Amino acid sequence: MGYIPVSVLILTYNEEANIARCLESVRWAGEVFLVDSLSSDRTQGIAGGMGARVYSHPFEGYAEQRNWALENLPFSHDWVLMLDADERIPQALAEEISQAIADNRRDHAGYYMNRRFFFLGRWLKHGGLYPTWLLQLFRRDRARVENRPLNEHVVPEGSSGYLSQPFDHQDRRPLSDWISKHNHYADLETEQFLQESIQGGYQDSIEVRLWGNQPERKRWIKLKVWNRLPLLLRPFLFFFRNYFLKGGFLDGGPGFIYHVLWSFWYQFLVSAKIIERRKMFPSEAMGSLLKASARTSLTCEQSEQSKLGA
Repeated sequence: MGYIPVSVLILTYNEEANIARCLESVRWAGEVFLVDSLSSDRTQGIAGGMGARVYSHPFEGYAEQRNWALENLPFSHDWVLMLDADERIPQALAEEISQAIADNRRDHAGYYMNRRFFFLGRWLKHGGLYPTWLLQLFRRDRARVENRPLNEHVVPEGSSGYLSQPFDHQDRRPLSDWISKHNHYADLETEQFLQESIQGGYQDSIEVRLWGNQPERKRWIKLKVWNRLPLLLRPFLFFFRNYFLKGGFLDGGPGFIYHVLWSFWYQFLVSAKIIERRKMFPSEAMGSLLKASARTSLTCEQSEQSKLGA
């Protein structure tokens, strides 16, 4: 493919198993920036050797890291494509990105892209995993990343379009890394739940609408329904919904393993950590606890050897 005037932004931490394939899939991009959270493996060397412009920046949080990059890196192009190291852009999507940028007749601030999620070598088409729409291509002067610990979205200033071709998410690291990463995510989910339940949520977030787009609808369900369910009932309901009602069983063995881990184990872990926090700390001290938790999570983040940039 020829040159496409877009700046690719990738966050990394110890991603030597994934970064080469990610970078290979965006060879057509005008420039590629990699913001690395002080990796101890070969991530920076691999990326630099493949032509990426590598910047080191201590990890402060996913949203903070992305917003720091958008505000401080010397981008040459108006359009930014935001990726994780375990994501790939197929050629059909690259061609559609080129066309969308060249022919943006409706003056969209960004475009939603549809993710295909691979696990143990299989594309999981069911179980609520596909389609998943994420706004990852946007004009950098008309978008920002909402400031929350996890599941942060890009908030566009203006209308958004949709690209029909999907991109791929395929982590090549072992399952033990997935478990370690999600144990850390559970800490962030706990912090997020307490902030939303006790402190009233986060400012500067995407709209919360039942009849909005997919991210807005999911956020509405989370805040209005999910967060109000009994904690120990949530993992059972989530597994039943995803594996049976949404057809996760159709994805065979990889689908079963994934939903046991993600739909049940991970949700149970989050619920258990919320219960632990509630019992250990009185609600009147929760505000200061949340601030302390953010600092503690940052310290743990820098010492982990699992992926913390996705």
